[in-house]
Amino acid sequence: MTDDPLVSVIIPAYNVGWCVRRALDSVLAQSYRQYELVVVNDGSTDDTGAVLASYADKLRIIEQQNKGMCNARNVGIQAAQGEFIAFLDADDWWLPAKLERQIRLMLSNPEIGYSSTTARVESQTGGLLNLWQCPHIHGNILKTLFMHHAAIAGGCSSVVVRKTLLEKVGLFDEELRGFEDPDLWIRLAAVTDYACIDEPLVTILRRENSVSRNLEAMRDSSLKSIRKNRTLLPTELQGAFWHDSLAGVYADYAKGYYRAGYRAAALADIFRAFIHAPIRRSRFCLGLLKDIALGRSL
Repeated sequence: MTDDPLVSVIIPAYNVGWCVRRALDSVLAQSYRQYELVVVNDGSTDDTGAVLASYADKLRIIEQQNKGMCNARNVGIQAAQGEFIAFLDADDWWLPAKLERQIRLMLSNPEIGYSSTTARVESQTGGLLNLWQCPHIHGNILKTLFMHHAAIAGGCSSVVVRKTLLEKVGLFDEELRGFEDPDLWIRLAAVTDYACIDEPLVTILRRENSVSRNLEAMRDSSLKSIRKNRTLLPTELQGAFWHDSLAGVYADYAKGYYRAGYRAAALADIFRAFIHAPIRRSRFCLGLLKDIALGRSL
């Protein structure tokens, strides 16, 4: 018997027979033992089902027709019985101390509603691409998230959150394809504090066909999220600061469009960035226009 709270680990799975064992085994190897492992098989057509079945009673499997990763995570949350929710994508994996470190931190600091850790980001060949490190600010991170959408180190595969907070702010927004994670972090930051353990306890696999590579979908979802969450900001930040954060989205995707060869779309987004923040973004926009005119790499 233990007084440790139950953690529900949620893994969405779609045609991941090639990698899901690594994710599952990393959960089963956790030093923190009070967890349930919930895998949502999102209409897989490969051998994912057989791989999951081989784990017998070590996990709970929810079968459904393919509805996408965001929906699968939400289904897992709704079925979860734990006090805490931990997310893990099927192609990522944890180090053994990951859950233990986060749960102990959050139990000792009840004001922390969600947490993450530094993560290793690796290529498909196992090479280290970069370390996704903790932001410099903990606690109230709402303002930071409007300007830096990747501020939550490790992203979804790193986050542990109190389930009661998800019941309060809502689940993943299934309309925000590719940006549903930062959108949820913003909504959580409006009601609770965040903390990050500055140790690489998660490994993120970066694949070329991942949803984060879909430029147009990410751009549209980013803009929708920043617009719909405007009222979560303190009143004094809903003016110039909010416009500057929206300009930042346009500026970021202008660079993305230019790198992808869409020059006209890049120029249009530079113009939009300037319109929203003509003072704060003018130097940046002019520099970007000069780089594009000279054909420089960005």
